[in-house]
Amino acid sequence: MSFEILFVNGPNLNMLGKRDPKHYGARTLEQITDDLKLKAREHSVNLAEFQSNHEGQLIDRLHQAFFDKIDGLIINPGGLTHTSIALRDALDILTCPIVEVHLSDIKKRESFRQISMIEDVVSKSICGKGEIGYFEGLDFLIETLKG
Repeated sequence: MSFEILFVNGPNLNMLGKRDPKHYGARTLEQITDDLKLKAREHSVNLAEFQSNHEGQLIDRLHQAFFDKIDGLIINPGGLTHTSIALRDALDILTCPIVEVHLSDIKKRESFRQISMIEDVVSKSICGKGEIGYFEGLDFLIETLKG
């Protein structure tokens, strides 16, 4: 059985490896995505990726995911986590399991970063584990989907 999982990253995550490696790590999003796709293929999972610095494009992609009937979603909304009710509403439309991932521990960061507008519409939140959080999110979705 094959599953379709979407891997979405929000604003500034295209700058991984360059922006504040202390908080976000030294590897690029492309490197992480390549490794995540390899792991997905080992489990007969098709992993599609999408990154945008624009809120509307992220919302449009989530709407398309609804119509495509994806099986699962891993999302790191970046700074939109703390501000975007519109992104939260787009996630709430989805009927598949959703994993929210943050490379740093948002609960231990600045007060404005400690709020997640999406935590109540996701199946699981993973924070502060660096890129490993993405792999844990994929594992969670595979286990959930295989039932």
